[in-house]
Amino acid sequence: MRTPTTVTLAVALVAPAALPTTDPIAAQEMMHTGMYDGPTVLRAARMLDVETGEMHTDAVLVVEDGMITAVNPETVPHSMHDMDLGDVTLLPGFIDAHTHLAGQISATSFTDAVTRTEAYGAYNAVLYGGRTVRAGFTTVRDYGGDVTVELGHAVERGDIVGPRVVPSRNALGITGGHCDVTGFAPGVREGGIEEGVADGPWEVVEAVRYQIKHGAKVIKTCATAGVLSMEGPVGAQQYTLEEMTAMVEEAARHGIKVAAHAHGPEGIMAAVQAGVASIEHGSVLTDEIMDLMIEKGTYLVPTTFLADRIDFDALPPLVRGKAEQILPVMRVSLQRAIERGVPIAFGTDAGVYPHGENAGEFGIYVQLGMSELDALRTATIHAADLLATPDRGRLAEGLLADIIAVPGNPLDDIEVTKDVRFVMQGGRVIKHVMGGRDMHSMGH
Repeated sequence: MRTPTTVTLAVALVAPAALPTTDPIAAQEMMHTGMYDGPTVLRAARMLDVETGEMHTDAVLVVEDGMITAVNPETVPHSMHDMDLGDVTLLPGFIDAHTHLAGQISATSFTDAVTRTEAYGAYNAVLYGGRTVRAGFTTVRDYGGDVTVELGHAVERGDIVGPRVVPSRNALGITGGHCDVTGFAPGVREGGIEEGVADGPWEVVEAVRYQIKHGAKVIKTCATAGVLSMEGPVGAQQYTLEEMTAMVEEAARHGIKVAAHAHGPEGIMAAVQAGVASIEHGSVLTDEIMDLMIEKGTYLVPTTFLADRIDFDALPPLVRGKAEQILPVMRVSLQRAIERGVPIAFGTDAGVYPHGENAGEFGIYVQLGMSELDALRTATIHAADLLATPDRGRLAEGLLADIIAVPGNPLDDIEVTKDVRFVMQGGRVIKHVMGGRDMHSMGH
């Protein structure tokens, strides 16, 4: 019998100051999460309107009760908390539409499923969630099972520092497919609908209902074989059009979207035809597929930066061979998708490479032909649209006060997104770097 995650997560739901300090990043930036009483005024040299592309100078935002209450008001209210952030650009908190906060690739990743407990994943989620929000990503869509469902609840309560979470719970896949745990002897790890393993339309419907019952706010499915699993060949279609259509229709009855992990063209096409909201990875995109994605408004979530940062030495030979085969192809498809005008939302697959480095994805988009402004839009207005979270992704009156600041001007140099100096989430200051020191770290 599995120990309920609501119990095991309690092991990890500790104050940030109680986290181990052997990690230099965590030790330097353990945060308090106090929200100021009354209005907070934020001033900065610049502020970007990601919708219009207008860069405002001498910018002012007013925040109260976790919301943005004024943008560049004519009269600035008196505040005990008037913060001049200096020569930075204010941006909406970034959104990463594809993370795995409960883990990170290591030499033991392919055996952790049978050697580690859920408490291990809970600890990871708190540690990696903290790194993610400090990197400026105030919301994620995460594929991490029960652990990140509970992580999201804890963040919303203000118990811990981490991103807001739109969780999938367990991904849906066929028996022996990419979303099943393979490579072990019979009986060692056999999944059912609770774990997301379902075959045929009616089992798929039951699995969708089960994930939603236990907290899923998005359904992830494996439309094709993948890279980081002990099955292959990479990209082969796994779910049929009939199965995915049943999945999408059932999720829609609950007001929930479906995201499809898909590498090969047959599986991608079937997923788009079935009506999924997004294609994750999308390694091999044909003209026909891209035209249908544009017609249906299907987002591509590319996850391309991982090719630069994945630890190939930590991968078993079978997996390494698949990675070396498919990862270079992903960027070719992304470049063609950018040129063709396919809708793109920001996603990284963080966990396949180190958490907290999410912003590296922006640079790949720009290298492949996207403008800096459009790259920023993928992680703001586009990702907010995909996640059905209209209360974030812009700096506007009445929206959540999820606000970050980067040095310089990201429209001139997208790489400044890797150097986030200030993070506010729901009106709480999570990070504020001044003179190289985080003013909201331990000891402040």
